[in-house]
Amino acid sequence: MPGAGKSTVANLLKEKNFRVIVMGDIIREKALEKKIELNDENLGKLMRNLRYENGNGIIAKLILQKIKKLDDNNNFFVIDGNRSYEEFKILKDLGFVKLLAIHASSNTRYNHIKLRDRSDSPSTYEKFLQRDKREIDVGICEAIALADEVISNNDLTIEEFRNNVEKVIAKWIAEFRNFEEKGIITI
Repeated sequence: MPGAGKSTVANLLKEKNFRVIVMGDIIREKALEKKIELNDENLGKLMRNLRYENGNGIIAKLILQKIKKLDDNNNFFVIDGNRSYEEFKILKDLGFVKLLAIHASSNTRYNHIKLRDRSDSPSTYEKFLQRDKREIDVGICEAIALADEVISNNDLTIEEFRNNVEKVIAKWIAEFRNFEEKGIITI
């Protein structure tokens, strides 16, 4: 769910030479192409329309195309912002993929989002809850329920949270190295 700590995980993986691809950036790119103002309501509407017109896996399909076009030797990726189990299944076409769910209470997540100060951040708690409803409607609960691992980010310092993440991803990185395919962690 938004504000749970996915970006913190992505940044940690970036330190370990994972290439970070943010699913929300795909939505923002599409909004810019269509000259749509970047705010929570517009981006939410665009996200729903893209999924309605092209299926729930459309963002993952666009990311798949993006990754296949890359010409470097980096085989480790983190996909930040998985919204459905269908997206996860599509990404499995690339290689060895793990799904990590980060859980945090609504209050914790809202406080994290307020600190972000992004143009598409909900301006009120009510709008934040509406955004949560939108995320639930596109299938995020199924992705969380079927995740390979779930890490709680409630009442933790940033160091404690990072340590918990490190334990999980250390196992996965070791597994990735045993495969010749791409290694992907989606959060």
